[in-house]
Amino acid sequence: MAEQQTFVIVGASLAGASAARTLRDDGFDGEIHLIGAEEHHPYIRPPLSKDYLAGTADRASVFVESPSWYTDRDVQFHPGTRAVDLNLAKHRISTDNGETWRYDRLLLTTGSRPRRLSVPGANLGGVHYLRTLDHSDLLHSQLADGGKRLVVIGSGWIGMEVAATARTLGNEVTILERGAVPLATALGPELGGMFATLHEEHGVVIRRSAVVDSLLGADGQVTGVVLAGGETVPADLVLVGVGAVPNVELAQKAGLAVDNGILVDASLATNDPHVFAAGDVANAEHPLVNQRLRSEHWANALNGGPVAARAMLGQDVAFDAIPYFYTDQFDLGMEYSGFGPLTGGAELVYRGDMTTREFIAFWVKNARVVAGMNVNVWDVNDAVQALIRRDEPVDPARLADESIPLDRV
Repeated sequence: MAEQQTFVIVGASLAGASAARTLRDDGFDGEIHLIGAEEHHPYIRPPLSKDYLAGTADRASVFVESPSWYTDRDVQFHPGTRAVDLNLAKHRISTDNGETWRYDRLLLTTGSRPRRLSVPGANLGGVHYLRTLDHSDLLHSQLADGGKRLVVIGSGWIGMEVAATARTLGNEVTILERGAVPLATALGPELGGMFATLHEEHGVVIRRSAVVDSLLGADGQVTGVVLAGGETVPADLVLVGVGAVPNVELAQKAGLAVDNGILVDASLATNDPHVFAAGDVANAEHPLVNQRLRSEHWANALNGGPVAARAMLGQDVAFDAIPYFYTDQFDLGMEYSGFGPLTGGAELVYRGDMTTREFIAFWVKNARVVAGMNVNVWDVNDAVQALIRRDEPVDPARLADESIPLDRV
């Protein structure tokens, strides 16, 4: 009889929980340890800046599984626990509470953390980051009654979503954007401008080319954001959304290959064949585009965890899911599929009416669709992804013609 194996998952995240579920669903009957730095069971993050922050989604809805699921499936969950040392040679992982496990396979789903603001006053009370359930709870408690002056530093997805939610709750909102157009890095100036107009129509103030010099406070609480040039934007609350940093320290200290995340192959294996990585922290070779991608969106964690689990079980797998994310801001809902790094220099092709904000945008490069975004148009994402996977050249005129079904373009 074979000795029982022990699989350890470091990171009680969506990727970690989805991997644990796949291990059990695929018949693994050994020990599974799931180590989480937070006290909460694994949860999904998109609602934290959207409906959960707004108070329109209940708490139970954000969790990947119910607490009883972990007990019922014999997944040993270790909340409030941090892995502090990884010994690759001895296959041992140690935690901050003094426990050590020997593993047969190890999965790192340690995620990422918000990039910190490094200006004077950044540690004042009332300065928020949004990454965790506790962050969202605290921010909701201060925005729920309305009437606050919120200044958002950064105009990426988190900043724009929180701005929309805060405005919907009746707060004054100012977004400070370092560039000329919000979301331009992700979508380009034209579509980024559409989101800017949407926010301004709902009363959000967007300050473009705004550089933050420092934060002012009184009695330990933030009162304003000082811009380069000396102007102060009054603030009762500040949300910092200036990017994220992958949590690679444990892997790097152990000697795993690290470069903008933990380097993994298409099966999500690291340079140590017994160690795998998935989710935000994994910088993976993507077989469809033959280049590395590190994605911080929830679909990457949802789909990557199961691939890593099957690779841990010795199955021949590759993570080839097309990156996907969505946003909800005011009355605009959007889904985006595709390869952002490939969109530079691509032609934008529209199907539908951009002026009514009901359309699909395609990024076409070298006669191939490399990304697509449907705005207030639903049940088309599978067709968009099929176009991205398609080997044959695409005719932009047919792509734009609404009379031609997407599966016949």
